Amino acid sequence: MKPFFSLALSVIAVSLLSTLGAIAAVGPGQQAVIDHYAAAAKASDPAFKGFSADRGKAFFLAKHSANPDTPSCSTCHTTDPKQMGQTRVGKAIDPMAVSVSPQRFTDLDKVELWFRRNCNTVLGRECTAQEKGDYVTFLATQ
Repeated sequence: MKPFFSLALSVIAVSLLSTLGAIAAVGPGQQAVIDHYAAAAKASDPAFKGFSADRGKAFFLAKHSANPDTPSCSTCHTTDPKQMGQTRVGKAIDPMAVSVSPQRFTDLDKVELWFRRNCNTVLGRECTAQEKGDYVTFLATQ
């Protein structure tokens, strides 16, 4: 029984440290943006329980059918958000991961501008507050 308890405690400790590491990557600027989207998500859905980096990653990698030229975020931003991306016309895009580009997602007006443009291009519609918050949460933990 003692080895099982020790193993379980180790698993919990590693999980907690991983979570704390992910949370530590979110700076005050990103947290303000996340808080803004949390308030908007709660206003549109009172059952809102919080953002998920896993949902954000799935959204980032998902293939959307609205535009065959840019079917996913990763079409331009690559599947590794720590790497440079490239627009369809060849312009370089700085990495999306906050660990590599710490100023990402710190200016709400800029974030909204890019979400408006890119969500319409990729999805053919505006992103929801839930999608935006999940997306920022994912990239803030990368």
